[in-house]
Amino acid sequence: MKRKKPDIRPFTRQFYRGNGVCFVFSLWETLLSAIGNLLISWLMQQLIDRIGGYDTGFTLAELAGLTLLLIVGIAAAFLIAYVFRPKFVTRGISQYKAYVFEKLMKKNISAFLRENTAAYISGLTNDIQTIENGYLWNTFTVLDSLLTFFGAMALMLWYSPLLTAAAMLLSLLPLLASLLTGSKVAKREKKVSDQNEAYTAELRDCLVGFSVIKSFQAEARMLAIFSEHIKSLAAAQCGKHRMRILVQMFGSVAGATAQLGVFLFGAWLALSGTGVTAGTTLIFVQLMNYVLSPIGTIPTCLAERKAARALVEKMAEALRSHVREETESAHLEIRQGIAVKGLTFGYEPEKPVLKNVSCFFARGGKYAIVGASGCGKSTLLHLLMASDPAYGGEICFDETELRQIGSKALYETESIIQQNVFVFNATIRDNITMFREFPDTEIKTAIRLSGLSALIAEKGADFLCGENGSGLSGGEKQRISIARSLLKKSQVLLVDEATASLDAETAYQVSDAILGLHGVTAVVVTHSLEERLLRQYDGILAMKNGSIAETGTFEELIAKKGYFYSLYTVSQ
Repeated sequence: MKRKKPDIRPFTRQFYRGNGVCFVFSLWETLLSAIGNLLISWLMQQLIDRIGGYDTGFTLAELAGLTLLLIVGIAAAFLIAYVFRPKFVTRGISQYKAYVFEKLMKKNISAFLRENTAAYISGLTNDIQTIENGYLWNTFTVLDSLLTFFGAMALMLWYSPLLTAAAMLLSLLPLLASLLTGSKVAKREKKVSDQNEAYTAELRDCLVGFSVIKSFQAEARMLAIFSEHIKSLAAAQCGKHRMRILVQMFGSVAGATAQLGVFLFGAWLALSGTGVTAGTTLIFVQLMNYVLSPIGTIPTCLAERKAARALVEKMAEALRSHVREETESAHLEIRQGIAVKGLTFGYEPEKPVLKNVSCFFARGGKYAIVGASGCGKSTLLHLLMASDPAYGGEICFDETELRQIGSKALYETESIIQQNVFVFNATIRDNITMFREFPDTEIKTAIRLSGLSALIAEKGADFLCGENGSGLSGGEKQRISIARSLLKKSQVLLVDEATASLDAETAYQVSDAILGLHGVTAVVVTHSLEERLLRQYDGILAMKNGSIAETGTFEELIAKKGYFYSLYTVSQ
């Protein structure tokens, strides 16, 4: 079944939200400019015929006065455009970007594990220029072209219906050329957008994976791959520019043919004594610009507008997936614990990752989830963070099913610490508080309990962490992540292989800090089977092939000599 196209109206409304005054004044400026251009043609006809000895009904002094008034009016119109049009465009595009980012923030926590983030980077950088020019600026270009086209037609009919008929026939040639070529611009714009997305994705991968590239001496190969993306993008851009030149060429040749044809026919009428003056003939050539220009401009502008709408639609489509359905729920206070009942889940329906998983995490308890790679440990953790509602069974916080809990209440209750902790290029304090205000006593308590006191004493709370925490060690970043969770008073702390990339001593210190948190329910996915840590857990869940093979304390599982015993023995 074909999926319904996304509704882009909430996105395009951002261009006009609170922007009505600037938009209306910009429209008035467009109308005044069109009228001014037509009046210039009329004045030129009057002046030429006055010079030729015809009685136009105006003296030369009067025509000079009208010229001065027209110049002042045109200057006033441009002043309106100077004040209001850039403000309308920049405010509109800024509101659009803010709206897209707001929608992006509503996605599931694990959404980007399955999505290409380059689509959003490209959509908020490269595509913005196309939307700005093709959608916003072209709004006024199309309106101006339409006003001058119909105004010029009316003026031409007033001067000479016969010459106007000839002009219309000759205009069919540029109209046909424009219709045949203008629609191809949209396809070229879409191709450039797609290549930009691929280019951005490859650039991001090269920067994130820089250490891997260097350690495996893959610089030459990655340069070759990156160069291919550069070539593909350049080819798409070159094709777009060539198409624009082709459109201009057809329009120019057809337009020149039409203008010269009108001039020759007008000259013949003037020489034949049919009442057409020299001034009328010359002004027809001038007015033909206002007829031919829209014929060439409007289809291209509409094609660019269509291309811009396609990019907005592309963004809307990307943003509507992996978004959690919101429900209204009050503050969540866990009194008993989290019950997982018959949980079944698969990223693909025919390939379940979790199979009938049932377990209970008591309030304030500490639990370890262990097992071989690919057994479903991290998937279970992510489902506890409401990463995907498409699971079978139940996840209940006390008596409330997870799908009935609003995101605000859920994320006030839960925090997750992952292997790769993201640290902003801000101070240690801002990274702990996540740019919010907290009492100093609470911040100091979080620093102390997370083991950050030594770092703060050495570097200070205002130490800049660098891009993604480049100025901190792995253990220090993990401790910042713990402090964040403590400061927001998370009742539940989910830890996903947080110490996998740390040295043994730092890993032990971080794990010990987590296990020492009083009143916090901690569910820890770990690869480290260290006895002195495992003995501190209230329960251990040993997973195998998407199911829970065994549960119990360390002593109980060792005594059973079952699956966990095998895992533990092999790890020693």
